[in-house]
Amino acid sequence: MQSPFLSTTSREIPIVPNRAALLFIDVQNFSCHPDGAEWASMTPAECAERRDPFLAELRSQTLPRMQRVQAAARKAGVEVMFTTIESLTLDGRDRSLDYKISGFNVPKGSWDGKVLDEIAPQGDEMVFPKSSSSVFVSTHIDYVLRNLGVQQIIICGVLTDQCVESAIRDACDLGYLVTQVTDACLTFGAARQAASIAAIKGYCRQVTTDQLVAELQP
Repeated sequence: MQSPFLSTTSREIPIVPNRAALLFIDVQNFSCHPDGAEWASMTPAECAERRDPFLAELRSQTLPRMQRVQAAARKAGVEVMFTTIESLTLDGRDRSLDYKISGFNVPKGSWDGKVLDEIAPQGDEMVFPKSSSSVFVSTHIDYVLRNLGVQQIIICGVLTDQCVESAIRDACDLGYLVTQVTDACLTFGAARQAASIAAIKGYCRQVTTDQLVAELQP
């Protein structure tokens, strides 16, 4: 039986904690730690131009917001989940064609595939390793969410205009109501961030960290 809150006419539905999951997208050592493998082949000049501004924004602004969302979700009883880029093999032969062409591989069980310590899973919170842009393509997360009775998905993570957008679109097409926490997502530069937020608006409900934390309070 469907829960009565599920809307077929609006995305602007407040979170119902026992029917919701919080999903962090790719907040992992590979791309969110200065020693991550994504940056290994970059020159110092390239790091200064691309890595350093991104990580500075992540550490000073986005990550603290993610921590606030995570704490509020846990307190409210919302299921907390994570997905990270990580192959099922050491050599990445199972990766998507896109990931192979892009030239990166996060080997099975590697440090790069771990969730960033600052928002690390607690207890039996679930982590879904993925080898494609969308977590809904290369994992069984849809099956798990339906087993849990989840109808609403709260999304935070990186990169806003890549894997975050992919997850939002696929979740919507699969029948979930999606809430994007816009200031708890990040990509390279303000222009890309703004363009992504505007482009994906038609697929999801968009709120700030302050708005979501206030909504989840008893």
